[in-house]
Amino acid sequence: MNDAEALKKIAGEAACEFVKTGMRVGLGTGSTVKYTVLELGRRIAEEGLEIVGVPTSIATQELATEVGIPLVELGSLDGLDIVIDGTDEFDPNFQLIKGGGAALLREKIVAQQSAAMVVVADERKQVDCLGAFGIPIEITPFACDVTVSVLASLLNCQVELRMSDSKHILTDNGNCIADARIGPTITDPVATEASILNVAGVVQVGLFNNMCDAIVLATTDGVTTLMKPNGRL
Repeated sequence: MNDAEALKKIAGEAACEFVKTGMRVGLGTGSTVKYTVLELGRRIAEEGLEIVGVPTSIATQELATEVGIPLVELGSLDGLDIVIDGTDEFDPNFQLIKGGGAALLREKIVAQQSAAMVVVADERKQVDCLGAFGIPIEITPFACDVTVSVLASLLNCQVELRMSDSKHILTDNGNCIADARIGPTITDPVATEASILNVAGVVQVGLFNNMCDAIVLATTDGVTTLMKPNGRL
């Protein structure tokens, strides 16, 4: 395990401290929160932790099932107690960019239904201004090239569809994913999110604003938990 992977494991496992017996837990997607899912499975098997989970992707669903986390449909619950997820970037105001794993629509649905959101990250994800990662945007396949062109004009940057072997990469929902190469320029992520969502053809955007309450941050010096002032935790 290389240093970056070791940091992900540390952060992913540390976030499990927020999970208590009886909770309804949103299970995020990605290479860091994978370790959260594995640790929750271990606690269920070895410590008697009793939870139910709602996965945010098919990949997370398969992993959670494999490690023995009971899963339920989101619609069968009256909300979630907490969601633990990863991030591609976060800024000093706890605003996020997500969607590198192409699960942003399901992730945002689950996050909006959660009483609190804990993000797991390593120090590479901490930025002063969002945007260097780009903005993942889920769009409908119909006229997707037209939607990309409109987004490029709106954001004044290059917007590219994710491709593999000359085919569009599709989300678990059957939609396309575009990445806006906007650079570290997003000074008002709330306004940026609203303007993108106003484009016909856009399903969801990977700006997660005013959702994150805590960030479990793994650094070379150890794990630090950053709590949002006046957050929900």
